Amino acid sequence: MDYEIAGLALALLLWAVWGVVTERKHRRLEELGRMPPGPQPLPVVGNIFQLACDSRAPHKLFTELADRYGDVMTLHLGSMSTVVISSSEAARVMFKNHDAVLAGRKIYETMKGDISNEGSLITAQYGPHWRMLRRLCTSEFFTNARLDSMQEVRAKCIDQMLGFITEASSSASVKSVGVDVGNFFFLMAFNLIGNLMFSKDLLNPKSERGAKFLYHARKVMEFAGKPNISDFLPMFRWLDPQGLRRKTQFHVKSAFDIAGEFLKERMREMESSNGRVGKKDYLDVLLEYRGDAVEGPPSFSSTVINVIVFEMFMAGTDTTTSTLEWAMAELLRNPHTLEKLQSELRTLIPPCKKLEEQHLNRLPYLKAVIKETLRLHPPLPFLVPHMAMDPCKMLGYNIPKETQILVNVWATGRDPKTWKDPSEFKPERFLDPGMADYKGQNFEYIPFGSGRRMCPALPLATRMLPMVVGSVVHSFDWVLAGGMKPDEMDMSEKIGFTLRKKVPLKAIPVPYLINIYERVLV
Repeated sequence: MDYEIAGLALALLLWAVWGVVTERKHRRLEELGRMPPGPQPLPVVGNIFQLACDSRAPHKLFTELADRYGDVMTLHLGSMSTVVISSSEAARVMFKNHDAVLAGRKIYETMKGDISNEGSLITAQYGPHWRMLRRLCTSEFFTNARLDSMQEVRAKCIDQMLGFITEASSSASVKSVGVDVGNFFFLMAFNLIGNLMFSKDLLNPKSERGAKFLYHARKVMEFAGKPNISDFLPMFRWLDPQGLRRKTQFHVKSAFDIAGEFLKERMREMESSNGRVGKKDYLDVLLEYRGDAVEGPPSFSSTVINVIVFEMFMAGTDTTTSTLEWAMAELLRNPHTLEKLQSELRTLIPPCKKLEEQHLNRLPYLKAVIKETLRLHPPLPFLVPHMAMDPCKMLGYNIPKETQILVNVWATGRDPKTWKDPSEFKPERFLDPGMADYKGQNFEYIPFGSGRRMCPALPLATRMLPMVVGSVVHSFDWVLAGGMKPDEMDMSEKIGFTLRKKVPLKAIPVPYLINIYERVLV
C-alpha cells in the first residue's frame, strides 16, 4: 500500500511539473507570434481528451473542426503541436511556397529503436542523404524503362492471383459465404514486391520464411498505426506504457533477420563463379550502388539495405490493398458502375484473352474508377505527416519549428466547394479531360501527396491499380455474399497505418467464361 501511495504521489508530482513545462512552452509559442486558431487546449494533455471523447475517425473529426476554426488549424496533442491543413487553397500555399521548410518528418516512438532510419525514404529528414535515396528511387526503381522491363513480373503476379480466385470459386463454402477479396489483393501485392526486390514469390506453400516475413510486417503495420501516449507526453517515453515501441521493434528486428537471409543468399550468388542470372532486380541495384560519399555513403550497409527493403513492403502492400478493396467495394455498391466497367473491358478484350498493360490507354472508364476511388478513399488520409524544420510564416500564421503538419487529403477530396456530389461514387466526373489529376499539381486532389515528399512509387501505382481492378472485373462476375443487397453494405472505415474497410469485403466470384457457357445452354 505504501508503494502505491508513493507511486501516486510521484505521478502527481510529475504531472504538475510537466503541466508547468507545457504551459511555458505554449506561452513561448504565443510570444513568438500567432499560431493558427484551434480548440482551447487543457494543461499538459492539450486537446487529447477532447478528441478522444469523440467516436469519429480523426480525418472526419478534423474536417468538422476545420469548419469551425478554419482551413489552417492548430491542435495540441499533449506536447506535440499539430497544424492541420484542410483546404486545397491552404495546401497549394504549403506545397508551393513552404515545401522545403515543411519537408521534415516527425519520428514516432514506435519507430525508434536500435535500427536507425538511415535507409528510410519515408522517415529520413530532408537533406543530402534523403535526396540521394529519392534520386535512387526516381532514377533506378520507378523509371519507365525499368517498369517496362518488369511488365512480365507484374503480369505473372496478377495471373497468379486470378488463379487463386478461380480455385477458391469452385469451393462449396465460397459459393455461399464468398471470399475475403482484400486478402487476395494483399497476397498479390506482397508477392509483387517480393519479385521486384528478390525476383521470387515470398508467399507460396513452400515458403515458410515468406509467411513469417508477412506476419512480422503486418504486426509492424498494426502497432505503428495505433495512437501512442508516448508521442504526446514525453514523460512516458521511457516507460512505453502501451508497449507499442517494444512490440514494434521486436517485429521489425524479426523481419530484418529474415530479409537479411535473402540478402546473404544474393551476395553468395553474386560472389560465385557463375554470377547472377536473370534480369536485374531492386536488390541488385542496392548492392551495386556506389555513391560519392558527399550526399550518400560510398555503398550501402546491410542494415540500410534491410531498411529500404522493409520499407518497400510496408509502403507497397497495405496502401495498394486498401485502395483495391475500396475500389471493389464501391463497384459492388454501385452495380450500374460495375456493369459499365465490365462492358468497357469485355468489349475491348474477348473472354478468352486477358487484360494487358498496353490496353490501359484504351480504357478511360477503368482509369476513372481508380481516380474516383482515390478521391473518396485516399490510403493515407493525412498523407505521411510533415514537420517544420525551421520556423516559418504561412497565410499570416506562425508555424514554430518541429510543429507536425497534417494535410487532410480526405477532406480536400470531398470538399463541396470543389466537387459536385462529393460523397457519391461517380467515376464519370474524371472522364472530363480538364478534370484534376493526381500528379501533385491539382491540390484539391493529392492522394499521393505533392512537392518533395510526394510518393515516388506513383508510376508503379498508375500501372498496377487499374491492371488489378480491370483483371478481376474482366475475369469474374461478382455477387455480394449472403444475399446482401448493395445498399446494405457496411462502408465504415478503420484507420491504422492506412485507411481500410472496417468490415472486410466478402463477395462471390463467378468465372466469366462459366457464366457465358451457362447463358448459352439456357
